[in-house]
Amino acid sequence: MDEIRILMVDDHSLFRESLSRFLETDPTFRVVGQCRTITEAIAAYSQTPTDVVLLDYDLGEEQGSRLLSELKSQLREPRVLMVTAGMSDASTLEAMEAGASGVFLKHSSLDQLISAIHQVVKGEIWLDKGAAHSLFGRGSTQKVRFERVRPLTIRQGEVLRGILDGLTNKEIAWNLKVSESSVKAVIQELFHKAGVRTRSQLVRIVIERHPSDWLRPDSAE
Repeated sequence: MDEIRILMVDDHSLFRESLSRFLETDPTFRVVGQCRTITEAIAAYSQTPTDVVLLDYDLGEEQGSRLLSELKSQLREPRVLMVTAGMSDASTLEAMEAGASGVFLKHSSLDQLISAIHQVVKGEIWLDKGAAHSLFGRGSTQKVRFERVRPLTIRQGEVLRGILDGLTNKEIAWNLKVSESSVKAVIQELFHKAGVRTRSQLVRIVIERHPSDWLRPDSAE
């Protein structure tokens, strides 16, 4: 497997150094830089080939998500995984709309972080289950308005929630007590409705356009 070059941006030096040592126990990872501020991160990113940026949201007096817009001005489109102790619904949505490839919560396991990095490097979306439930849960206070299209059927909504929870087709089928082929058919309906071809594209469309209408508990045609 090709080497994955990682740039870390976090204002806590102990966390950066500890995580860096852990990541480099995996021969596929190389930490090419550790930054404390957005200014340091911009300089490092412009000078060092980087595959993925691990970015904390809370950088003391700065919000890490501001780095997303700064990096977009670079010639290389960044792949940024937010690694954070926590973010509000609105902040999570704002970061994903600004181009983040996912949100990973610091209290999750290190094995999950490795999986998240590999997924992001492949151009896919990673959403920690806690972040997904926070963003799409029934109790969300998300007030942002989005362009509305045809609402989902109850079954489509159930399958979509399973996808956002990171479940396989087989696991979704088991939970819903239906056949796996039925789940696959519903996923194709979701792809058609969203105008996409892959799960990662579907997740991004939901995040960017339909968090409030496609996942309402009463969503049905």
